[in-house]
Amino acid sequence: MRLDKYLCKSTDLTKPEAIERIRNSEVNVNSETVTDESTQVHESNTILLNSTPLHLREFRYLLMHKPAGTICSNIDEVYPSLFNYIEIGKVSELHIAGRLDADTTGLVLITDDGRWSFNITLPTKSCKKVYRVTLSRDIKDDVADKFKAGIQLQGEQKPTRPAELEVITSKEVLLTITEGKFHQVKRMFAAVGNRVVGLHREQIGDVRLDVEVGQWRYLTKAEVGSFQQGSE
Repeated sequence: MRLDKYLCKSTDLTKPEAIERIRNSEVNVNSETVTDESTQVHESNTILLNSTPLHLREFRYLLMHKPAGTICSNIDEVYPSLFNYIEIGKVSELHIAGRLDADTTGLVLITDDGRWSFNITLPTKSCKKVYRVTLSRDIKDDVADKFKAGIQLQGEQKPTRPAELEVITSKEVLLTITEGKFHQVKRMFAAVGNRVVGLHREQIGDVRLDVEVGQWRYLTKAEVGSFQQGSE
């Protein structure tokens, strides 16, 4: 890790502020003053800022109930960023493990631990996601079997992995998938002659949505560990 990045991840300094401190000879690495911000350091190194030992902050893991009309981006675009709802330090370092479209609501997991998020987003990890889907037409009797067998989506080389469909009403279902192709849920129902008019994610892995719209909380240690234990 670059020295300036280490300072940013162990203090409240911005990158320009960290670089200034380094160039002003305020940083010591393993008993030597370092003035080059690109110097590579490791968390096992002894790093001091004005004689004060520095330690990397622990990774953060959050659960949030995404409102409709927000985007899973760190900056506002056509729609506002959902990060506007999260008032904690260094929010720009966070990213979403498994994004949702602007019109989709429900569970998102947020972290600054890139390796951990791979347990959710990489197809090889087969992480379960459960969606509550509202349809424009009545669900046909054969759709559950088709989804279980795998659906061939336009533009894809392979069919979808087996998915589980639970019918709630004629136009409302729960769909469980273990991958995350682009607009997958909407494309799956389009492939069987239906259209998604409402999409809400209720669960990722063993973690269920349990906060109100626009609210968030930190994951428990057990919840964080459940994804690591489930990884290959």
